[in-house]
Amino acid sequence: MNRVCKQLGISYPVIQGGMGNASNAPLTAAISNAGALGTIGVGTRSPSEVETLIAETASKTEKPFAVNVPLTVASNLKEIFEHIIKYRVPVVSLSAGNPAPYISRLRAHGTKVICVVGSVYHAKKAEDAGADVIVAEGYEAAGLNSPFETTTMTLIPQVADAINIPLVAAGGIGDERGMAAAMVLGAEGVQLGTRFISVKEAPFHLRYKEALIKAGDRDTLVVGRSVGRIRRVMRTPYSEKLLSREEKGITLAEFNEETAEDRHLAGAMDGDFEKGYINSGQVAGLIKNVPSASELIQSIMEGASLTLQDQSEKTAQWQNVK
Repeated sequence: MNRVCKQLGISYPVIQGGMGNASNAPLTAAISNAGALGTIGVGTRSPSEVETLIAETASKTEKPFAVNVPLTVASNLKEIFEHIIKYRVPVVSLSAGNPAPYISRLRAHGTKVICVVGSVYHAKKAEDAGADVIVAEGYEAAGLNSPFETTTMTLIPQVADAINIPLVAAGGIGDERGMAAAMVLGAEGVQLGTRFISVKEAPFHLRYKEALIKAGDRDTLVVGRSVGRIRRVMRTPYSEKLLSREEKGITLAEFNEETAEDRHLAGAMDGDFEKGYINSGQVAGLIKNVPSASELIQSIMEGASLTLQDQSEKTAQWQNVK
C-alpha cells in the first residue's frame, strides 16, 4: 500500500494545500469525501474561528482531514492546538516555522503530523523531530514560499535521497503528468493548492476561477523578495502595483500590511483585483476547466497511471534501439 495513504488513512495520495484564511469547510470536506486529504488553513484566524471551521468540516465528512498551522503567522497557537486535540483532528500540517516543539504532543494524541519544507536541511530536521510525512514544496507554488527558491524538479529527488519517511511533492503540480513526474522523482504523493481553487465545490469568486483558466505561463509573479517575504501571486492590477511599490522601496511592515489576509480575501472571495490579490502557482497555465473535486482527483490518479505506463513503453523502445 502507498505509504502516504497508509499513514494518513486516505485512499489517494493527494493532499490539499492550506490556503490560509481562504480555506473553507465545503472544499475541504469535498476533497476528503473524494478519498484525498482535505485541509483547513488556520492562516491568521482566531482560535474561535478555527474551532468553528473544524466543527463545520467534521459535520460534512467522516473521512480524515487536516488542519494546516503556519507557525510564524498564526496567533494564539496554544489555543489552536487545544482545539485540534479537543476535536481529535486526524492530521495536522505544520509550516512556516520550527515544528519540533509541537510534534510529540500532537502524536501523543494520535494525530499524524505533516511538515511542509523547502529544503533538504529542514526535511531532515523535521524527520528527526518525529514528523510522519514530509511535504517538500518548490517555489513554483502559490502563496508564501521558501526563500531558497528551489524548484520542485530539483528539490524532490534531493529530499527523497535524504529522508526515510514518506515524501509528498508540492509546487507546480496540477494534473496527471505532474503527479507521474513527482512519483518518478521520488515522491509518494502530491499536494495541490492552486488546482483546487478551480473545482465546483470551491466557494471562491468566479473572477478568481476565470483568472486561473485564462492564465498563461507568464501570468504569475513573485513579490516580497526585497523584504524576505517571498509570495507568488497572480498578475493583477493590485499585485503589479505592489511590485512597483516594492521596486521603489517598501518596509517589511508596509509589505505585510499590503499582503494581509483581508487583502487576500478581497481578491479571492470578493473578486476585487484592484483592492486585493489572489495567490496562484505557476501551474495556473495548465488549468482549463472546473471539474468537481472527485472528478479532478480521479482524473489525476487514472491519468498518472496511464502516463507512467506510456513512459515505461517508451523506455522499452529506447532500450531496443541498437
